[in-house]
Amino acid sequence: MENYKNLGFKVQDTNGNYISYYKDGKWDEGKIQKEDTITISAFSTALHYGQQAFEGLKAFRTKEGKIHIFRPDENAKRLQRSCEKILMPKISEEKFLDAIKQVVKANEDLIPPYGHGASLYLRPYVIGVGRNLGVKPAPEYIFGVLCSPVGSYFKGGLEPVKFTVTDRDRAAPNGTGDVKVGGNYAASLLSHQKAVEQGYADCIYLDPLTHTKIDEVGAANFFAITKDNKFVTPVSSSILPSITKKSLIHIAQNYLDMEVEIRDANINNLDEFKEAGACGTAAAITPIGRIDYHGNKHVFYSETEVGPITKKLYDTLTGIYYGDVKAPDGWIMVIE
Repeated sequence: MENYKNLGFKVQDTNGNYISYYKDGKWDEGKIQKEDTITISAFSTALHYGQQAFEGLKAFRTKEGKIHIFRPDENAKRLQRSCEKILMPKISEEKFLDAIKQVVKANEDLIPPYGHGASLYLRPYVIGVGRNLGVKPAPEYIFGVLCSPVGSYFKGGLEPVKFTVTDRDRAAPNGTGDVKVGGNYAASLLSHQKAVEQGYADCIYLDPLTHTKIDEVGAANFFAITKDNKFVTPVSSSILPSITKKSLIHIAQNYLDMEVEIRDANINNLDEFKEAGACGTAAAITPIGRIDYHGNKHVFYSETEVGPITKKLYDTLTGIYYGDVKAPDGWIMVIE
């Protein structure tokens, strides 16, 4: 395999993936298969009506060579909420975790070694399949888990990047923004492309109701540090509940002894923050150096250097990933 530090976030060949079929009201036992292709009816609801959901989590190699999975039970619960919201059969936590274990063991030799900042990305998904013409739930479903060794999501790793604010919305108030379904990401493609064409890493979405408050940062959650060292992250019915953000809230409170505020972050009041970042499974933490909004350019700590609190949050989070920092009880599943 190529140098692990240059992996980037793209698909690599693997040893196999997991697949399970839902027919006649129940899931089969599931199995590992080599190919990452599936055959489905062209009438499948996943293709026409967006009846599908997915997750993202990672496996890490520790200094001692152990394999850590970060908070997979939280992914299982979030996938269940997504399935419930778009009328797909839920995957039990037991089945979800078993599928994760099977994929990790089948691809154990592809988990990047400790010290390269890389990991094995896992992509569980559920899709509605079968012959269906009307707007209604599918007659059958597929649950699968794909994987790929990955490096940093953004080029440069832990370096500040700049974002622009888009006038477009990725999700509606009280819609599907709070679950991980493909339609939310399809709605973000055009805005992302325009942002990248203008030289930005991605775009920031404001709340779809008033367009005054920060909702999400591309495909990640937003957080910021106030001038009096409080950790702030927005609240909204159209924000995906990030497992990484949930973890950072705990880290800020219990590891860094910071006060946490889950509240609105007004786009016109960025001066209250001295640091800011985006967080999610793919990127972990991406420091935000600058936000551009309607001709105004707001620089946080620096456009070239990571802020000290953001760095502490990142070091603690990734330290937990790789076993260098003691994890809270229940956060790490060790694959023997």
